[in-house]
Formats: sequence, structure tokens, C-alpha cells
Amino acid sequence: MNKQELIAKIAKDTGATKTMAAQAIDSLIDGITRTLKKGGTVTFVGFGTFKTSQRKARTARNPQTGATIKIAKRRVARFTPGKALKDTVK
Repeated sequence: MNKQELIAKIAKDTGATKTMAAQAIDSLIDGITRTLKKGGTVTFVGFGTFKTSQRKARTARNPQTGATIKIAKRRVARFTPGKALKDTVK
């Protein structure tokens, strides 16, 4: 399912217009993004948790040239599914 299919499903299920559903989805994504950018955690009970974690700096190898390159440390977004989601997907 992509974003447009999700918007269409929300609009159909709620009776809202596709424009209103798109605004709701954009607001949700914006809220999650802003919270993660600040270093916070977003939890939907039964669905899962979005949070950030730190990746260590490391060295890697360019597969084309074989040259060694350094990859700097960085923060990445993580998603941990909740118990209800895990049980449903089994």
C-alpha cells in the first residue's frame, strides 16, 4: 500500500474527502518526523513505537573500486512493532 492508496482507504472508511484524508496523513507524518528530529519517541499502543538510535562510525569498502571509506556516526529512525501487530502478522 502506498500513500495514495492509504488516503483513498481513509477517505472511504471515514466518509471524509480525499483532501481531508491527505491533510490528516500529512499532519501525522509531520508530527512523527518533528518528534523524532527532537530525539523523542512516538508510541501507538498495540501498533508500535518510532524512535531514533545512534549508529557508530565505521569503515566500509567501495565495492566498485575496493577503496576503504569512512562512514560518520549518525542518528537513524527505528520502528519496533507492538505485540498486537506482531500477533496479527504471524
